[in-house]
Amino acid sequence: MNISEKTDDEIFSIAKPIWENLIKASNMKDYGSFTKDFSTQMLFGANEVELGKQWANNKLLTSLTEEFKPFGCLRRGQNVTVLIKQTSKEVKGEFLGRLVLGVEDDDIKVFGATIY
Repeated sequence: MNISEKTDDEIFSIAKPIWENLIKASNMKDYGSFTKDFSTQMLFGANEVELGKQWANNKLLTSLTEEFKPFGCLRRGQNVTVLIKQTSKEVKGEFLGRLVLGVEDDDIKVFGATIY
C-alpha cells in the first residue's frame, strides 16, 4: 500500500481517528494510548519520561479541543503529512497540527506528530 497515492479525503479519513486518539491521550497524559499508532522509529524518540516532561511543561498539549480541521496534505516519498487546524480549551488562538503517516509492516503508522 502506498498512502501517498490516496486522495486528500481518503487520507483525512485515515488520519481522523489517529488524531482523535492523540488528542484524547495527550489530554489524559496517557503514554500507552498516545503511542499506540507510532512507528518503530517514532517509539525510539518518544519515551515516557520525555513525553511526561512535555505534558508537564506545555499547557497546550493537555488542553486540546476535540474539534479540529484537516486542511491539506503534503506528499513526500512514501509518507504523507496531514496539516490540521487545532484549538485549545485553555490557550487562545489556532495551532498547526502536523501528522506524518506512512506504512510499516502493511499498517499505517505515525512517523511524526507535532503541534505549533
